[in-house]
Formats: sequence, C-alpha cells, structure tokens
Amino acid sequence: MVDSKKGWKAWLYLAPAIVLLLVFTVWPIINTIRIAFLEGYKPLQAQAGAQFSFGLGNFISVLQYQGFLKVLQNTLLLTVLTVPISCILALLIAVFLNSIVKFSKLFQTIYFLPYVTNSIAIGMVFSMMFNIIGYQSTEVAGYMGSLTIYNQYINESGKLVGYTASSWGYINSMLTGIGLSPINWVNGGSSYEANIAVMTIYIVWNALPFKILILLGGLQSVNKQYYDAAKIDGASRGRVFRKITVPLLSPMIAYVVITGFIGGFKEYSSIVGVFGEGMGPQGESGKLNTMVGFIYDAMSGNNYGRASAAALILFLIIMAVTLINLLVSKKKVHY
Repeated sequence: MVDSKKGWKAWLYLAPAIVLLLVFTVWPIINTIRIAFLEGYKPLQAQAGAQFSFGLGNFISVLQYQGFLKVLQNTLLLTVLTVPISCILALLIAVFLNSIVKFSKLFQTIYFLPYVTNSIAIGMVFSMMFNIIGYQSTEVAGYMGSLTIYNQYINESGKLVGYTASSWGYINSMLTGIGLSPINWVNGGSSYEANIAVMTIYIVWNALPFKILILLGGLQSVNKQYYDAAKIDGASRGRVFRKITVPLLSPMIAYVVITGFIGGFKEYSSIVGVFGEGMGPQGESGKLNTMVGFIYDAMSGNNYGRASAAALILFLIIMAVTLINLLVSKKKVHY
C-alpha cells in the first residue's frame, strides 16, 4: 500500500503513461462512439464548424451494405476455424516441449520465431509457397506441349480440358510428389474453400507461438508431485493429460481461447500479406475481406461515420463472445 503522504510521487511517475493512455486510447474510443452516431460525418466539415444530426443512420448503412454479410461471414469463419485448431495444437506442442530435456531451448526458439517476424513478410512467403506460375486452361485434344495437364474435366461444350502451369509452386509440388493433383490455392479463379484453407493454415501457424509460450509457462509452474503420484498409481499418459494437465492448465487455456477469439475477429494483416490490399485473388478483390478490412475501406472512402459504426459493431460482437467465454470458463476453469 502506498503511503498517502508519498502518493503524489506515485501519481507523478504514472502521469506520462496516464496522459498517453488518455490521448491515444481513451479519447479515440470516446470519439469513435461519438462519430458513430453522427450521420454524414466529415472530418474537414466538422473542423469548419459544420453540425451533423444525431441518429442511427451509420449503423443502418453498415447493416444494409451489400457486402457486409460476406465480410461478417469471412470474419466468423476464420475465427471459428483457427481458434480451436491453434489452441489444441499449442497445448500439444507445449506438453511436448515441457517433456523433452535435450534441445528444449532450441525447439522453443524455433516455435517462437513466427511471433517476432512481421506478419506481412510471413504472408508474402505463404503466398509464394501456394502460388502457381503460368496457370491456364488447356484442351487435352491436340495438345502438343510438354507440360502435364492436371484436374481434367469435361466442360459445357463437351470438350476434355485441364490446367497446365510452368510452375505449380512448392505446396503443389509436394502434392504431385505423392500422387495427388495440384490445387489452385490463391490464383485467380481459385475456390473460396481453397482460399480459406490457406488462410487457416497461415493464421494457425502465426498464432501458435504466443499460445505455446503461455501454456508452456503454465506447465512449468505445475507442481510435479501430481505427476509423481499419478506415476505411482500407474495412470496412463492419456489419463494424466485429461485429469491433471488440462484441469491445472485450465486458467491459461481459457486465457488463450479468449485472446484467440479477440485476435480472430481482428484479422486483417494476414489476408493482406497473402492476397495483397485487394483482400482476394487476382480479379476477385474483397473476396476475403473482414470486418477490420471493411472499416479501413470505409475510412479510405472518407466515410468515417460508417467506419466508426462498423468498429462499434465489431466491439459489441467481441464483447458478447468474450462474455460467453467467461461464463463457460466459470464452470470449466479450476483455479
């Protein structure tokens, strides 16, 4: 407890941080809420003294926007797919890292590398891995080229066609190496399912380091007497994992799940890293756009009212999901 007579010194030390939080965090949040309810808000007009009516027009504009449901679908789908997979994988990897003695620091460093690497740079690497060079449709009949024709099918005209490429990329080379047909992952004309699969792999891989770090720290703080007692009783590894490891790690698991959902709803840079600013394959801009991307698009279009309203809707969605997670964790988490 800080002595009341010396309390002013504590406030003096905290003053710079408090001022920065007020200016760059608290005020922007308050201003965003205010702008969300100002219809037709324009920042330059506001600085000139223009008055804007108060109402729900911005929220109605967001909900009635033609691409809003698609944006919301992309955000929810990526979140629902990536959070459970990344949490389960992180838990298994953390248990593995905690059980080994030799080279444990080396493996921890390797798994932590994505966390300190720029997400855009990682996305560019993933884009290159899944990219196809020289991808084009080719008729099988009369084909005289040296390239192999993959994914053959009969088109609407009754002709047998397929696809050739001068380079199928690293991932497709692996698929063809084991006898599978290559897949158009990120190029123009690729399917929505293939695009989501690429983003799921990337987001899970990029999210693992933080979750592993939290869970590994929790594992290393668990009292070893529990495992010694289980070993004496002859409990199997699976039973030890279910009855000891998971319950004792439940606070950390709840934490990574909640933060995972929050991060999932804010996905944006990962998609830009793989597909570029178009948020989709070539010729299909906006195909994988998310809520955060929708907000940036509205801001770039000088529609700050719609952007603020969308940001507030996203905040309410995240808050609702977080509250649900907290309610569930009350029954499942053991402190």
